[in-house]
Order: sequence, then C-alpha cells, then structure tokens
Amino acid sequence: MNKVLNILGIASKIMMFIVSTVIAAISLTTAYIMFAPDELPKPFRLVYNYDGAIVNGPMGGSEMVPAEQIPTAAPEETHSEVTAGMMFNMSTKIINLADPAGRKYIRVTVALEIEPDNPEFEKLGEEEKLAYEEQFTAKVTSRMPLMDDVVITLLSTKTYDDLYTAEGKEKLRSEVKEAIAARVPELHLMGIYFTEFVVQ
Repeated sequence: MNKVLNILGIASKIMMFIVSTVIAAISLTTAYIMFAPDELPKPFRLVYNYDGAIVNGPMGGSEMVPAEQIPTAAPEETHSEVTAGMMFNMSTKIINLADPAGRKYIRVTVALEIEPDNPEFEKLGEEEKLAYEEQFTAKVTSRMPLMDDVVITLLSTKTYDDLYTAEGKEKLRSEVKEAIAARVPELHLMGIYFTEFVVQ
C-alpha cells in the first residue's frame, strides 16, 4: 500500500510540474503576442472590435477605429472650376499578397473621386445636371472592369511589408491613381480613398 501511495505522490508531483510548465508557457506566449512590437514574428495579430472600420495600426497590426478618425488624403487641385468630383465605389476585393509563404492577403475597398468631363457641370440646372450625372455614371461604369483589373494587378504584386505602414498605404494610393490614369486617361481622377483596408 505504501508503494502505491509513493507512486501516486510522484505521479501527482509530475502532473503538477507539467501543468505549471504549460500555464507558464501560455502566459509567456500571451504576453509576447500582446506586448511585443508587431515588427517581430507572431502567430497572429490582435484585432480589437469597436464600432468603426478596420485599419492597420501604426505598428502594423490591424485594429478597429471610428470612421471619422481614418485619415484620408486631401483632394488635389483640379484643372477646372469643378471643386468636388463625383464619387464611385469599386467592389470590395480580397487578394493574395506576393509574400513567400503565400498566407497573407488584403481586403480593400476603393472609392474614386472623378471630375466630370463637362466644364459647365457646376452651372447646369437641376434636370440637366441629373441627366448628365446619369450619362457620366454610365461612362465610368463601362470603364470599371479596366480599373478593377488595374487595382487587382497592382495589389497582387505587393507584400505585407509593402502595405502595413501608413507610408505603404500612401504609396499604394499614389500608385493606384497613376496606374488608373494611365489605363483610363479619358477620366480625370481627382482622388483615391480607401474605405476599407485590412492586411492579414
């Protein structure tokens, strides 16, 4: 009987050691994921669920922020009297990035601000303006597959490291604008806005 009790005592000490080791390992891993800089390799990055949109944080991790706090580039000056362009939303795209592991992707929605090609647009009456907007929307919509192709082709060449910083997003914004302007020169692009931007 004493022999059995000794074996049970040793087994319980071994189990306590294993449980303590596992708890310590989980605690250290949790602390590393939560507090280590996002530049270091991590099995995953934390995403906080608040009301707002998902954007990349300053250290590279995705986070939710209120929509009014998302920075957008100021529209560029245009070559006519039109002070604000017409807004067109492109479809949401989920694209695999060019990372070697092939496990990173981007989910992005782009809004385009396009200047009307009628220099008298601001001076048109209400009915004429509505008719023109309908005609211009049909023109832009007919070019949308070309612009979608530009965005998809450009994003598929990017890596996670290219996009997770604020500078990377601004560079992408410029590249998208230049690429669309080259592919669809008949449309004057005033601005590119990311209404959704998640890199994982």
